[in-house]
Order: sequence, then structure tokens, then C-alpha cells
Amino acid sequence: MDKELIIAIVIVFVLAFACAVISIFSFKEKGFLFNNAYIYASKSEIERMDKRPYYRQSAIVFLLLSVMLTILGILIVLQLDKVIPIVVIPFAIITLLYAIISYIKIG
Repeated sequence: MDKELIIAIVIVFVLAFACAVISIFSFKEKGFLFNNAYIYASKSEIERMDKRPYYRQSAIVFLLLSVMLTILGILIVLQLDKVIPIVVIPFAIITLLYAIISYIKIG
């Protein structure tokens, strides 16, 4: 394996792990809330805001990203370059659709 390929694999798995950790903390409703509705809210809005649906939305999105990145890493390790778009793009679309639909439901 090339040095660049190993670096790419390490980066992908580190990102997958980071997304998994953020997802776990979000499911527990702990830590920073990675959600635009929270980030752009004023202090008074944050105090009145029910953060549970936003934590859940963020947790699921980061879980999906973690799964997608893990699959991407496995496909890179197995050198299945032609399969990557077939598998990873649908995961990305599902994640994006979930984020949009859940945002509409919450709002």
C-alpha cells in the first residue's frame, strides 16, 4: 500500500470515530449541540429551547456519518474503488434527506 493510501485510511477512520463519539454524546444529550438552530439562536432563545429533538437529530446525523465513513474506510482498505460511489453516495443522500426532513419536522 502507498503511504498516501494509508494516510487516507487513517484520516477516514479517525473521522468515523470522531463522528461516533459526537453521536454518543448527542444521544446522551451531553456536550456541545452541533445544530444550526442552537448555534444561531440568541441566549434567550437557547434558554427557552427544548434541546432534546435537536440533540436527537444531531446524534442520528453523526451516527449515519460514522457508518458511512467506516464503510468508506473498509472499501478503501479492500481497494474496492469502483464500489465506493455505489455504497457511499446513497448513505450521503440518506443522511442529507434525514437532516432536511427532521429539520422540517422539528421546525
